[in-house]
Amino acid sequence: MNPHDTVTRYEGLLRTGQWFAQLPASLQTGLLDAATIVHLHAGQVLFEQNDTAHGLYAVISGCISISRQRADGKEALLTLMESPHWFGEITLFDRMNRTHNAVALGDTVLIHIRGELLDQLLAKEPHYWQNFGQLLTDKIRLLLNQAEDLALRTTGQRLANRLVYFAENASNRSDRSRRIIPIPQEQLAMMLYLTRQTTNQLLKDLERQGLIKLVYGAIEILDIDGLRTFADPPSISK
Repeated sequence: MNPHDTVTRYEGLLRTGQWFAQLPASLQTGLLDAATIVHLHAGQVLFEQNDTAHGLYAVISGCISISRQRADGKEALLTLMESPHWFGEITLFDRMNRTHNAVALGDTVLIHIRGELLDQLLAKEPHYWQNFGQLLTDKIRLLLNQAEDLALRTTGQRLANRLVYFAENASNRSDRSRRIIPIPQEQLAMMLYLTRQTTNQLLKDLERQGLIKLVYGAIEILDIDGLRTFADPPSISK
C-alpha cells in the first residue's frame, strides 16, 4: 500500500482540529505528503525526555500521555493527547532534546513528519513559521490557564475545569453534553497534583450534583454546561 494514500485517508479527521483546519491548503498538502503512519501498542514509549527530537506528530486514534519524571523517580502527568492533537513542535523552535515522556495509553495510531522534512518545507516557505508558532502558542495558553487554576480556583473547580478541557478537546465533538473521558482516577490525580483519595471525593461530589457519572476506568460527562459553570463561577469568570 502506498504510504501517502494511507495518510491522506485521515485528512478529514485532521480537519476536525482547529490548527490543521486553518492552515493554508499548500501547507496541509505539504504535511500530508511528508507524513508516515506510526502504530503503538498500549504502554509503548514514543519518546522519553532528553531523547533527540525527530519531528512532529498528530494523534489519529488512541491516546498519548505526556509526563515528566524527576531524578527521584516521581512522575508528573501533564496532559493527554487525543485525536486530532498535534505535538512535538517545541523542538522545532529550540532544537533541543525532548522535554517530556510520550507514552501510548492504549493502541494508538499517529502520523509523523520527520524533522528534516519540516526543515526543508520551512526553508522553501518560511512564512509557514507563523503557523507552527500558532501551534506553540496554543500550548502556552494552556499552561497559563493551568497556572490560573492553581492561583484562583479551588481543588474542585480545578478538577471540573480539567474535565471540561478534555470534553471539549475530544475527537467526537458532535455531542458535548455526553462524553466519555477514558482516564483513570489515579492519572487524573497525578495531573492535578492531588491525592487519589481527594480526587475520588471531588469526583463523587460532582456525581452527586448530576454533572458526571463515574464508570470503570473513565468519567462520563452528563452536563457540560453545568460543569463549566461549576469550574468558572461568576466570581472568577473573565
